[in-house]
Amino acid sequence: TLLLSSAGMVQFKPYFTGELRSPHPRLSSVQKCFRSTDIDEVGDRTHLTFFEMLGNFSIGDYFKKEAITWAWEFVTEHLNLSPERLWASIYLDDEEAAECWLTDVGLPADRLVRLGEEDNFWGPPGAEGPCGPCSEIHYDFGSEYGCGKITCGTPSCDCDRFVELWNLVFMQFYQHPGGERDNLPEPNIDTGMGLERAAAILQGVPSAYETDLFKPIVQRVEDLSNRQYGKDQDIDYAIRVVAEHARSATFLITDGVTPGNEGRGHILRRVIRRAVRFGRRIELDGPFLSKIAETVVEHMGRQYPEL
Repeated sequence: TLLLSSAGMVQFKPYFTGELRSPHPRLSSVQKCFRSTDIDEVGDRTHLTFFEMLGNFSIGDYFKKEAITWAWEFVTEHLNLSPERLWASIYLDDEEAAECWLTDVGLPADRLVRLGEEDNFWGPPGAEGPCGPCSEIHYDFGSEYGCGKITCGTPSCDCDRFVELWNLVFMQFYQHPGGERDNLPEPNIDTGMGLERAAAILQGVPSAYETDLFKPIVQRVEDLSNRQYGKDQDIDYAIRVVAEHARSATFLITDGVTPGNEGRGHILRRVIRRAVRFGRRIELDGPFLSKIAETVVEHMGRQYPEL
């Protein structure tokens, strides 16, 4: 039902629905993901088309309490993030999740926010499939990154101060094409943490483009364009578009996608054309994307030998 893997849970869908028996009730993954819905947003500090999703999954095994308490343990004890920098959001009426955060974790009540379906109900991926309410862990970069509005102070504000680090999805329903929802055979857990966002937080930088995941690619764009990143907002935006789209196109082509007029090919063509358009804005000329692709292969080939 999907052109591309847009979430880490995609390959586990038959296990969630009960169509197939999972080889193990607990699973984890590092998943290549691509979301075409965000193509026109790429260039800001938060959106990517291609990203690596870290996830852990329960197939009818542990549920909300374990997912929440283990997630908190991971981010505070293993990633060593300051608890004072962390917030949680839950779906409006999910009292079970609220109890887990407030009682089991001990999160202060003023750092727990309730958000509606647009923010804290996940899925389905595509027209139909598993879905459910979710609880997100947000990281606070500090007021210096805020927008200055009176509402800026909680993750409900859409500015650079807060970033969603980890989404804990309580997979309970199957949504049909018409929007009707049935209970799944068993409640399941599906979590997703973007590697790029985690790297930005751990490396103390405001976006993925300043992390070691992107630095060599950004540097290649700088060298080819004779432009310096971090000096001008418009130039920075264009450099980010070219770097991100070159990386994502390289991975799509590696997975067998070729530019075309429909389906996956159309998505790849959009990515390439947008990269070329923004490349022209920083006076990149000729077949520059192939040169940037070489850097992507060199930088990420050890982890992904297929490149």
